Amino acid sequence: MRRWFFLTAAMTALGAGAAHADFTLHVLHINDFHSRIEPINKSDATCDAETEAKGECFGGVARLAAKINEMRDKLRGEGQNVVVLDAGDQYQGSLFYTTYKGKDTVEFMNTIGFDAMAVGNHEFDDGPAGLQLLAEGVKFPVVSGNLDVSQSPELKGKVGGALTLDVGGDKIGIVSALAMDTPETSSPGDKVIFQDDLESLKGDVAELTGAGVDKIIALTHEGYRRDREIAVQVAGVDAVIGGHSHTLLGEMDGAEGPYPTLVKAADGTVVPVATAYAYGKYLGHLILSWDDSGKLIKAEGAPIILDNSVPQDAAIAARVQEMAAPIEELKQKLVAETKAPIDGGRETCRQRECEMGVVVADAMLERVKGQGITIAIANGGGLRASIDAGPVTMGEVLSVLPFQNTLSTFRLKGVDIVAALENGASQYEDKAGRFAQVAGLRLTVDPAAEVGKRISDVEVKDGDGWAPIEPDKVYGVVSNNYMRSGGDGYKVFATNATEAYDFGPDLADVLAEYLARQGSEFAPVLDGRIKVK
Repeated sequence: MRRWFFLTAAMTALGAGAAHADFTLHVLHINDFHSRIEPINKSDATCDAETEAKGECFGGVARLAAKINEMRDKLRGEGQNVVVLDAGDQYQGSLFYTTYKGKDTVEFMNTIGFDAMAVGNHEFDDGPAGLQLLAEGVKFPVVSGNLDVSQSPELKGKVGGALTLDVGGDKIGIVSALAMDTPETSSPGDKVIFQDDLESLKGDVAELTGAGVDKIIALTHEGYRRDREIAVQVAGVDAVIGGHSHTLLGEMDGAEGPYPTLVKAADGTVVPVATAYAYGKYLGHLILSWDDSGKLIKAEGAPIILDNSVPQDAAIAARVQEMAAPIEELKQKLVAETKAPIDGGRETCRQRECEMGVVVADAMLERVKGQGITIAIANGGGLRASIDAGPVTMGEVLSVLPFQNTLSTFRLKGVDIVAALENGASQYEDKAGRFAQVAGLRLTVDPAAEVGKRISDVEVKDGDGWAPIEPDKVYGVVSNNYMRSGGDGYKVFATNATEAYDFGPDLADVLAEYLARQGSEFAPVLDGRIKVK
């Protein structure tokens, strides 16, 4: 069901009079596509042929392209105004990214014909050069207003700030910002300078309004919570279209709020906030109407699910199949079999003990237990998919662990381990990827406590029992090289670890081999190692 939201009391009273708004804009938008070039299954992993044959797959770039083209052509044929926007994180998440490192992204985004894209944190996963390939290759602006790239030889002059789009004889302003913790969650390097997001947005809005632009959209990659704060604090923004938190909005089961979410700004205006989940499963469709004075008076919206009822673009589907050929053999290699599915969902693994977190942490610890390692700590955000029951392919494993991280072993005092766990819980309310999944530990998390005091009752496995962690005792720890270098805020690993070795086996291989050893009757078990108050 599509719902209209009237944004002022006056317009509510006028009712049908709102239909005479001076300018209406249809915004088609996606976010957090994460290299899901091929269709996905209900677990957001790459769909297999059997599931495809049953008509149970979603998304994929060919289906996304078909729906965007269908709607854009229809709306423009009716004389409507349309823009197509991406709120960031095209990169990382499948073997397509591992293989093509963004070249496929450039090709398909150009084929679809986006109008603008915000930089996502994962666009920096291969450093500034990875974003450079994208920014130089696409035929539309790539923006992030709070990034100062003037010192970056790769990005200088290639990533913009505020911009205007000429649509239907009017100007639509776009301002943008990227999450401030990106240096902890990805690899932008020290030549990309992050400025305060709110101040940057305010400055860019002022620049646009000073140039006479009175219709402004914030295209952000900061997450649903921060987007609502932006709506409150950045005067002059008419709507916020975001990404990063993979938030589902709408009237379907599991939605975190309405689409759009209406936020009352500090100046009394009402600002719609929209985001469209992730992985190309939905296409956001936000309709904004302004009166002839440039005042937003109406917002309509509903995300469109890209299920089997949406046909795939035949030419793009053929191109995807062609590009998939070199990696198909690896994807189809059977590595294990499980009796039950293994849940690696974002909703669970970033806020509590989850099945995939247990399995991956156990696999890490088992691999290095002969080295005197007794504790494993993995970041929930490193787990990118679930695994269905039955045969497990290497493609599925790589969908879970696509980052090519290696095992890192090191020594760390108990007090620093607790500090690391506190970091893991420090952004609990945002479902941040730093949330710690563990093995050889058990602990309690209190999300209501103040940051830095959310972890208690930390115990270490001691033979067949458990013992309280000792602050001054040195423990053997296994993590991954990303976290060990300070990623996801785990700076204590980088600064205080001793005897570190960061060049162990690939984490995906460790998981595949662990699952193979468990046998076909394996089923994940939650054992209460992480308790949430």
